[in-house]
Amino acid sequence: MSFVVKRNESLGSSVQVQLPASKSISNRALIINALSRSDKTIRNLAKCDDTDVLLKALSSKESSFDIGAAGTAMRFLTAYLSMHEGVWSITGSERMKQRPIQVLVEVLRELGANVEYIEKEGYPPLRVEGTLMQGGEIEIEGNVSSQYISALLMIAPMMQEGLTLRLRGEIISKPYIEMTLRMMKDFGVSSEWLSDAVIRVPHKAYLPVEYVVENDWSAASYWYEIVALSAPGLICFLPHLYQESLQGDSKVKEIYKSLGVQTTFVEENGQKGIKIQKSDVAPSHYEYDFSGQPDLAQTVVVTCCCLGTTFHFTGLQTLKIKETDRIAALINECEKLGFILEEEEEGSLTWKGKRTEKAKLPKIATYNDHRMAMAFAPACLVLDALEIEHPEVVSKSYPDYWKAVEEVVSSVKSSD
Repeated sequence: MSFVVKRNESLGSSVQVQLPASKSISNRALIINALSRSDKTIRNLAKCDDTDVLLKALSSKESSFDIGAAGTAMRFLTAYLSMHEGVWSITGSERMKQRPIQVLVEVLRELGANVEYIEKEGYPPLRVEGTLMQGGEIEIEGNVSSQYISALLMIAPMMQEGLTLRLRGEIISKPYIEMTLRMMKDFGVSSEWLSDAVIRVPHKAYLPVEYVVENDWSAASYWYEIVALSAPGLICFLPHLYQESLQGDSKVKEIYKSLGVQTTFVEENGQKGIKIQKSDVAPSHYEYDFSGQPDLAQTVVVTCCCLGTTFHFTGLQTLKIKETDRIAALINECEKLGFILEEEEEGSLTWKGKRTEKAKLPKIATYNDHRMAMAFAPACLVLDALEIEHPEVVSKSYPDYWKAVEEVVSSVKSSD
């Protein structure tokens, strides 16, 4: 099944969109809540595949877990189960079995964990035998997925000596590390940056607390794209997004300010949130380092292409080990829209304005990647129509995306 997404000629001047809760915050809250042995409620928990599988695993009495395509659940559960008495196995989708986890496993082993590969060395599925870890001091590369680092930090207070974590080299996705540390503090465990690259977490019990999850700034990025690609006059209200946010992806407001979209923090009908609207023309060229916000890259790439804004983007190293190789996927699918992108060096993506003939009805492959579907759909606002293969992949993070987007574009189901 696929969707043909068409421009909506009767587009209104003002829309309100209910965003999903942040899955990044939800998944961290679930792990920390479980470590605190709390029976208190986590409110506004994300309703999506990634959070559902983690919630199911943490509440299950089984010893084997299939987390599908949920990378966060794989990393967080591996660390979590390493601390819990019992013998566990974790597997996932075929793509998950291709996503490396060796860096995390090696560090856990150094700390005393018993983790084995069931099939291919360095990749899931895993067999984990829970044990009490001593802790102490350990090193890990700073340019690996921040989910590895967050997984270690969240279990650090349970280690007998706590944990001193040294990050070697360039540190990418630092906002996600900061998110984890701030949430740990909310649950009673304060950490300390001993230097720019050393984090100290003491041995201390988490406190059970009630917790409220923010709405998702990553999901908001698709509405910034829609506003950027629409004619001037569209105003979009997104409730429950806050100026003081835990989420590094709140930087989307600054990125899109550079692309001509204004953000205003407001309160309407008792709801705090943001209003976004086009306020300026897009620049002819844009450069940005996405090392702190890699999940925004696909949205901004498609936006810039459709605006005719050439770009040079860096900090994209982790995109190759996401749900798909997102750099390769962007190059392939943007070409169908008539844009020739180049990966001039590792972790970068460039568009110099080079074009090719676009497909009459571009058929966008999603590679089982929710962000490919959501980032490319708004392109119909400048291309009139395009087809999104396997639109159901949005269930990973934003199950109501297609329902919500009908406020702006019309989606017509068609069979492959």
